[in-house]
Amino acid sequence: MTTLHLDDTPPLVLYTLRLADNALVLGHRISEWCGHAPMLEEDIALTNVALDLIGQARALYTYAGEAEGAGRDEDQFAYLRDAEGFRNVLLVEQPNGDFAVTILRQFLYSAFMLPYWRKLMASKDETLAAIAAKAEKEVAYHVRHSAEWVIRLGDGTPESQERLKDALADLWMFTGEMFEVDDADRALIERGIAVDPADIRPEWEKTVDEIFAEAGLTRPEDGWMQTGGRGGQHTEHLGHMLSELQFLQRAYPGATW
Repeated sequence: MTTLHLDDTPPLVLYTLRLADNALVLGHRISEWCGHAPMLEEDIALTNVALDLIGQARALYTYAGEAEGAGRDEDQFAYLRDAEGFRNVLLVEQPNGDFAVTILRQFLYSAFMLPYWRKLMASKDETLAAIAAKAEKEVAYHVRHSAEWVIRLGDGTPESQERLKDALADLWMFTGEMFEVDDADRALIERGIAVDPADIRPEWEKTVDEIFAEAGLTRPEDGWMQTGGRGGQHTEHLGHMLSELQFLQRAYPGATW
């Protein structure tokens, strides 16, 4: 297993890996519902969301490998890094919890990524722009699907309302990290390659406020936020998740199909 060191990673590679890690980690989290969702239709829907995210991760990892030029491919990025080597935001690695937690986590992230992908479609990097164009169509569905469930749970029974409020209390502290930028991001933003998350914050807040209003939720005030995932500092949950995701490679190093 290897650790990706932040200081010696080219900005384009780091930027691409962060997007890829977000997609892979959340895709795996959602895949954990396969066979366990509350109804058959939702089991299929969540599995398709997971497949969309893993597809995005594959495209991004492939491009990161090409940009890095060190011979690493999508499998090596996914299976041959330990937790400290991952650069995903902390939100996506949080445990599934109950269905309300899963749905709200998906909504908060997807409502951010939809305008993000739309902005990235105008990137001067043609490969990132092409990946964004495909992902935008997929994430538009993710937003619609998760938003409908947020409304249904918030406007449902007293128990579903309470569970959704509990989920919001647990997850909101992780949303601030999505809007962070560092020197690597700024260098790419200035070159017209990366997206400045500050530009999409008003749209994200508008989407969140509209859906929360229908669900009977109130957006918490912005305060102290959890951070660190983009720099390789993660919760204990990621390590446990990776032990499952990377099991085959750990048990049989170098195994291929």
